Amino acid sequence: MLHANAFLAALSPSDTAALRPHLKATHLQQKTVLYEAGDLIKAVYFPINAVVSLVVSLATGEMTEAAMVGRDGAIGMASALDGKIALSRAIVQLGGDAMVCDPAAFRGAAMQSESLIARVMRHEQALFAQAQQSTACMAHHEVDARLCRWLLRARDLSGSDQLPFTQEFLAEMLGVRRTSVTAVARTLQEAGMVKYTRGKIEILDVEGLREGSCECHETINEQYGQLLS
Repeated sequence: MLHANAFLAALSPSDTAALRPHLKATHLQQKTVLYEAGDLIKAVYFPINAVVSLVVSLATGEMTEAAMVGRDGAIGMASALDGKIALSRAIVQLGGDAMVCDPAAFRGAAMQSESLIARVMRHEQALFAQAQQSTACMAHHEVDARLCRWLLRARDLSGSDQLPFTQEFLAEMLGVRRTSVTAVARTLQEAGMVKYTRGKIEILDVEGLREGSCECHETINEQYGQLLS
């Protein structure tokens, strides 16, 4: 399963050998909270086909997604850089398989390998760049373009056109009212880009979504390609 996660697949043979004994297969259930902001990071997750959102919560109860991680990266890897405290909530938005590693074991392997610690740093840089892009996207792009971008990102990471999301969940991730998501989802469905039934979105026209998306989808892909290739 290691080859199914881009971060693990790109490791050198020696780094793979060092990590392999500490990696265990697990299944992540949808809506599971892996950790809350302020929690001690107790596991490093390498998604295979699961997708995890890093979410910032406000005192009022409102939530907004800062970044989305799937088979292109990992969750909790900052623990290798001594970042033992989670800065945001990590919630499984799409259930699926993952590899999991004890943070101490992962940090030990990283401290023994210049190539591994360098890759960890580039991954965290890519994650930070995604969060920055998401902030700019929320401030300057319309809801319809943002929803198209979000659906494309979820599709990229899950490898599926079937996305089990409610409108309430989409509204939370985008930081908008549910009525806004309802209106945009109806427009996308009427345009033949998606088919929406209660709690499930099927993507029908990927190119249409790309045309309707803001620049942020391609920008994030380019940043990950530059930093993690």
